[in-house]
Amino acid sequence: MGGVALDNGPSGVKAPDGGWGWAVLFGCFVITGFSYAFPKAISVFFKELIREFGVGYSDTAWISSILLAMLYGTGPLCSILVNRFGCRPVMMVGGLFAAVGMILASAATNIIHIYLCTGVITGLGLALNFQPSLIMLNRYFNEKRPLANGLAAAGSPVALCCLSPLGQVLQYNYGWRGGFLILGGMLLNCCVCGALMRPLVAPKKAEDEEKQVAATVEKKKPKAKLLDFSVFKDRGFIIYTVAASIMVLGLFVPPVFVVSYAKELGNEDTKSALLLTILGFIDIFARPTCGVIAGLKWVRPRCVYFFSFALIFNGTTDLLGSMSKNYTSLVVFCIFFGISYGMVGALQFEVLMAIVGTEKFPSAIGLVLLVEALAVLVGPPSAGRLLDITKNYMFVFLLAGTEVALSSIVLATCNFFCIRKSPPAPEAELEMAKGETEMEQLKKPLGGEGEEEEDEHRIVEVEKGQQEERDKQKEEEMEDSVQTNSTKVEDIVKDGAERNGNVTNPETSL
Repeated sequence: MGGVALDNGPSGVKAPDGGWGWAVLFGCFVITGFSYAFPKAISVFFKELIREFGVGYSDTAWISSILLAMLYGTGPLCSILVNRFGCRPVMMVGGLFAAVGMILASAATNIIHIYLCTGVITGLGLALNFQPSLIMLNRYFNEKRPLANGLAAAGSPVALCCLSPLGQVLQYNYGWRGGFLILGGMLLNCCVCGALMRPLVAPKKAEDEEKQVAATVEKKKPKAKLLDFSVFKDRGFIIYTVAASIMVLGLFVPPVFVVSYAKELGNEDTKSALLLTILGFIDIFARPTCGVIAGLKWVRPRCVYFFSFALIFNGTTDLLGSMSKNYTSLVVFCIFFGISYGMVGALQFEVLMAIVGTEKFPSAIGLVLLVEALAVLVGPPSAGRLLDITKNYMFVFLLAGTEVALSSIVLATCNFFCIRKSPPAPEAELEMAKGETEMEQLKKPLGGEGEEEEDEHRIVEVEKGQQEERDKQKEEEMEDSVQTNSTKVEDIVKDGAERNGNVTNPETSL
């Protein structure tokens, strides 16, 4: 079985879809906001850093790049730590790392110190918070999981709209050193969010049952895998990983270049920066709305294709946005891009959860983020290189749109042709046919005097067969009560996925 975390809870625990889960959702909302918005918000201090250390803009841009690389590239490390120590301790330590990194950076004497403190230490701290928060959200929600993912993903645009103006205020009043120090204190809230990730508690009956078999568990229980590479045997996971890698090549390019594109068209700086505000405002409402739609009974079994639609929507928006010739057309582009970008953000982890299930999700997300990290480092720089060669933003947006649209085609077509639906179990079909035959025999109308005795004989035979089955079940129950505790443990492990409330999606199951 996949990566089993210490706080995964007993196998008899079902996702509550509420209760303390809403506190977990709030913590995930805050963590997602810090993780995605912080690398962008830190850019407001770049001018002060350039003046302080005498470096170029490209040198300071490495701070955000290292932050993103740590957030994505340390995915397998986070999976190992979660599977070894559990989500709550990893998040508490990650919150301390994130805060300490910014506090140390406030006393930096050169740009290398900021690379190490803000980029590496703070980036690692945010990574240790982001991934475990998604894992806990997956454990607490099942039926309402699409909505929960949409609400949690909304933390990114909300935090971006708050942290960027806050950074400008801090820089104006306290300088970049005071701003770093205050932001470091704010990151201590990640520890509070980590404390909210309470492990699921088993029912009393399940606890008593586990106490009875505790000794046998220690002897029989296989060693938990710190990083489960068996997810690569899942065809749906491989398709998702390939499509996601192509997606991130172009997904983050338009927000990086849209402001420069507006300036190139002759718009002033303030007016150009307003485009990102419009994009973020639309994104705030798009993510929860998409989560609600993804949770509908007809849509949820087809969430992979809904995700493909979101990608093709985003890619088409980029292609059409490349034709923008004035500020009004760029505003329209940002509105539609905000909608499609929010849809992608709300669905990307929901689809991964549906593909691999709860038990393998901690390992799966780490491996996916590692592969995406390579694409994230290649995507924006390659677009910038294309801009240097062509001197035309149209080709940048065309490249981004083509990459995102290609990922949609790969995801949809491969799932349609390579993933087949699971046929019903032969035993279940046999039992169903047997039950229907017996019911037809019982409901068959009685004939005349010659057929009356035959009908009565048939009914007696059916009742006799049912009585024999009941006797057989009683004997099996008696045998089960005498069985060893090791057999009970095997039964508990075997049925663990069903008791956790996971339902295999026919669209993503082999």
